[in-house]
Amino acid sequence: MSQIIVMASGKGGTGKSTVSAGLSVSLAKQGKKVLLIDCDCGMRGLDLMLGVEKDVVFDVSDVVCGNCDYSKAIYQVEDAGGLYLMSAPIDASEEVSPSVMKQITQELSDNYDYILIDAPAGVGSSFDTAIEPAQRAVIVVNAEPTSVRGCLNVRKKLTDKGITDIRLIINRFNERNFRTMGIYKDLDEVIDVCKTQLIGLVPDDIRIATLMQRGCGKDCWSSAGVVFDCIVSRIMGINVPLAYGM
Repeated sequence: MSQIIVMASGKGGTGKSTVSAGLSVSLAKQGKKVLLIDCDCGMRGLDLMLGVEKDVVFDVSDVVCGNCDYSKAIYQVEDAGGLYLMSAPIDASEEVSPSVMKQITQELSDNYDYILIDAPAGVGSSFDTAIEPAQRAVIVVNAEPTSVRGCLNVRKKLTDKGITDIRLIINRFNERNFRTMGIYKDLDEVIDVCKTQLIGLVPDDIRIATLMQRGCGKDCWSSAGVVFDCIVSRIMGINVPLAYGM
């Protein structure tokens, strides 16, 4: 039976999809069988990040419409162990309903150790679809007020849905820029305002974005690769120190 985790953010541009890909790759490196579902209809990008865009013929909407079965809409990420991807539709009008998403994950749950659902930014209807089957949630933020406010909106929606196992990842963190901005006195204040327990701190590293845009997301990403591995250990319940590298 899978653990189903939704990856969420209150606003666009936090790097949520990058984190989703990174955690999925790290889980697969740990020997876990992982299904990553792109739930951002009309804005899908995980196929590009993981280098499988040329393979993708069918997406989740094709399964729903009966154009194919699950096996044809799920693509193994080459050289990434047991990592598989189900893409979102390119056409936003083909959005899947929450009840259908729950049915899909229920039918696939026995086949994977983890199912990660990459939700669209914000709290619109596609977000409702993404969180419907989730047991746990990770909210990805940047250490800035607009992102923190978005985190609070997302957290409220999750808790209203009954999802209480929620963790926080602060992404693209640059300590010098953080101190220069001077909006928060320290990271503890960011965490306190988000009202969510921190599980990971990912450094701002241009090499991560570069590899993603080149479709090489399955590769080990400099110091951030260690950080993703650490977060995954914590997700799996292993008590390891909070890692952060630059």
